[in-house]
Amino acid sequence: MADDLFDLTGKVALVTGGSRGLGLQMVRAFARHGADVIVASRKLDACEAVADEVRAMGGRSLAVAVHAAKWDQIDALIEAAYAAFGRIDILVNNAGMSPAVPSHEVTEALFDSVVGLNFKGPFRLASQVAKRMADGEGGVIVNVSSSGALVPLPGAVPYSGAKAALNAMTVSLAHEYGPKVRVNTISAGPFLTDISKAWSAEARETADNALRRPGRPEEVVTTALYLASPASSFTTGAIVRVDGGMG
Repeated sequence: MADDLFDLTGKVALVTGGSRGLGLQMVRAFARHGADVIVASRKLDACEAVADEVRAMGGRSLAVAVHAAKWDQIDALIEAAYAAFGRIDILVNNAGMSPAVPSHEVTEALFDSVVGLNFKGPFRLASQVAKRMADGEGGVIVNVSSSGALVPLPGAVPYSGAKAALNAMTVSLAHEYGPKVRVNTISAGPFLTDISKAWSAEARETADNALRRPGRPEEVVTTALYLASPASSFTTGAIVRVDGGMG
């Protein structure tokens, strides 16, 4: 049964950007399958609301406000997680941003902000947690990337570049901290998360992929469970495309 296949009982998961969108769906899925979950995002009240959901399912949860590009805040998040639970078994680097700005109008501050949140921060979090996992009982890291790193995405070059770097980081960390730590990427296509509210009505109904539509947030769940659980024990350094068949 799928419930047995994706059993996360006794595991501790940390999800950045865990208060909404794909991150929220992953938090709920991990909790339903028995994990305790640390919910991290910019707004503490939003994290607390999700942590309450986890507790209502019978799990333990910790809400932490963090700017996922700031290394001092990331380090504090790691310390808080280990102080509360003693370990992290599953890390999901999900926080990100993708402002649509013509390349010639991108300011240095915007460039640094986009690259910081989509690569600089995830690198710090993944590298520090991977070392602790490798020194302990092992673990799993899942980086949430974008189809924009693999297919053309005009008007979002810093974002695409940062996600491409995240993909490269996945493979490198898998080799650096394996065999005890597995590191994989979910390459997400267009999903109907909060960002889609700014899309046109047509973009919310159709997409330039094989399935001709954007994804529903809950459709990321089985891939996340697969990569987070022992079901993917021979999968590492992989980029798993969940994009409806882009490009």
